[in-house]
Amino acid sequence: MSLVSDGGTSESIFDLDYASWKTRSTLVVAGFVFYLGVFVVCHQLSSSLNATYRSLVAKEKVFWNLAATRAVFGVQSTAAGLWALLVDPVLQADKARGQQNWCWFHVATATGFFFFENVAVHLSSLFFRTFDLFLVVHHLFAFLGFLGSVVNLKAGHYLAMTTLLLEMSTPFTCISWMLLKMFLFLGKEGLITAWLTYTYWKKCEEYRVQKGRLVRLPGLEAEPVAHDPHVPLPHGPHLPHVVGVLLALGRPGPQPLPAAPGPLPRRAEPPHAGAQPLLDPQEDAAASQSGGLELCTARTQGQGQRPGAAEEGAVATQEQPGR
Repeated sequence: MSLVSDGGTSESIFDLDYASWKTRSTLVVAGFVFYLGVFVVCHQLSSSLNATYRSLVAKEKVFWNLAATRAVFGVQSTAAGLWALLVDPVLQADKARGQQNWCWFHVATATGFFFFENVAVHLSSLFFRTFDLFLVVHHLFAFLGFLGSVVNLKAGHYLAMTTLLLEMSTPFTCISWMLLKMFLFLGKEGLITAWLTYTYWKKCEEYRVQKGRLVRLPGLEAEPVAHDPHVPLPHGPHLPHVVGVLLALGRPGPQPLPAAPGPLPRRAEPPHAGAQPLLDPQEDAAASQSGGLELCTARTQGQGQRPGAAEEGAVATQEQPGR
């Protein structure tokens, strides 16, 4: 981006006759054709190279290509907006009426992009029988606003350029949606494995920075961390140990993987584990009179005797004091 027209290669890209309506309209059409080409190229590349894209339904394929197109425009908008906000001295000096040739270029091509967005939204709504009022109003206002900047030769460019900074988050949101679709195509198990692998790699990087040791990551092969062979990198059969390694990396110094738990020790049983039958009322009365010592002894010894032996022992105990 050239700030002044002092001649040169970079200046010649934007040094056009923007007072001519033909020049401005040509740039608007060029912006529309360029982003339409991005949409078509993304469709062709994704169809031939991406299995996730081929598994999507038609509506999601359209949104996939629109996401890639919006991401490209987001990069252009971020660069132009930051340049106007932080670098360009002409726009900084006169924020109300300041104009630059490179701003004319971006305003015209952005108008072409927003026209492409309106066409894509209306065609997809017509084809898929859907209608989003807020999305339609959003794209319509964006197109009309930049179209006004193209038509009005006296309008300043600072506001239009800084407005493009609203597209700064677009590349991240669009790419994150595409990556989410790719992970969902891998299934729940593939998503969990990818998350664990990334988390493990991040922990290894933090460990390397803190301890000043070397972590080799050639293709995520099974390599030891520094001199600790107990902490392998994620690879094949080592993936089940990821949780144990994460816990080990949280403590100072290299820690080995937790050992497999052995069999639980058997609990010592009480000396009288067997269930004892309850005493009947006659035995309770005898126990209350004699203190229960003789009855408990007779009852313990008479577990295997015939029925009624306990009652006979209780009667004999009662007759003892009278002798």
